[in-house]
Amino acid sequence: MGILGTGIEEGLLLKPVKYQWAMDLYDQAVANTWFPNEVQLGEDIADFKKMTDEERHAVTFLVSYFNPNELLVNKALAFGVYPYLNAAEAHLYLAKQMWEEANHCMSFEYVLETFPIDREEAYNSHIDVPSMARKEEFEVRYIRRMTQEHLDITTTQGKQEFIRNLVAYNIILEGIWFYSGFMVALSFRQRNLLRNFGSLVDWIVRDESLHLKFGMNLILTVLEENPDLQTPEFAAEIKQMILDAVEMEEQYNNDLLPGGILGLNATYINQYVKYLADRRLEELGFEPEYHVTNPAKWMAAANDTLELVNFFESINTSYESNAKASS
Repeated sequence: MGILGTGIEEGLLLKPVKYQWAMDLYDQAVANTWFPNEVQLGEDIADFKKMTDEERHAVTFLVSYFNPNELLVNKALAFGVYPYLNAAEAHLYLAKQMWEEANHCMSFEYVLETFPIDREEAYNSHIDVPSMARKEEFEVRYIRRMTQEHLDITTTQGKQEFIRNLVAYNIILEGIWFYSGFMVALSFRQRNLLRNFGSLVDWIVRDESLHLKFGMNLILTVLEENPDLQTPEFAAEIKQMILDAVEMEEQYNNDLLPGGILGLNATYINQYVKYLADRRLEELGFEPEYHVTNPAKWMAAANDTLELVNFFESINTSYESNAKASS
């Protein structure tokens, strides 16, 4: 039996562990447990008040985006991932990840409560700002497919939907869009501003790096166990999803920083987005698309959390021998 399945009575025994990478990630996630109120965010209020309107807009925009999208990820996990897996160790990790997403949501609530931000305006942004709403609709479309349409995980089409959902959430939302926002959030600390907010984001990034690693390993495992998914046509579709996501993020970043702030503008962020996309493409076994350097070298430790075997390029006979999930 592979990692995919919908049997309620399967996956009730943890040992022997079949997917050690999932167990290792669960142990690491538990060790990483933290709580927002451990950060003295109130110390950053003076910084926030002395920042320019553009800078405050950027922070507010980021929080407005992250707040609902952390909860959106939870929906994707609850409806689009958890019900379609058999392995107990994968369920354990997903349960911890869902708690982490809730903790991240509460972290951004803490920011909204602490800084003088108009909560109603922040809450409405994901509907009122077209570039933000467009990204959300892109993501919601995949959950709808998983929940509102009949999905038979035993068919090639059903398994493809499962992979599409993982790519939309783990690779695009968490692995590119979130990281782009993290870089902007952490850029203030580079200028000795919002240092405690930066610490909060550091802890979120640490969690998200594990989410990304779990998603990558899960995609790798499903592809390895299901050769019917290894077609050039499906690979091309997955790559196009990522390229479309970059274009959406470029529009979003123009709204995030319409005029630029000290040391940072939309062009800089979008180069970072393309750098991230190339890393994700390579981790998925594709050639890089954009061939750009990382403009935010100080983010390197957060970016390159993964060293995974390529698989989409290995859809020929060499695939089986090459694909090994790293723990």
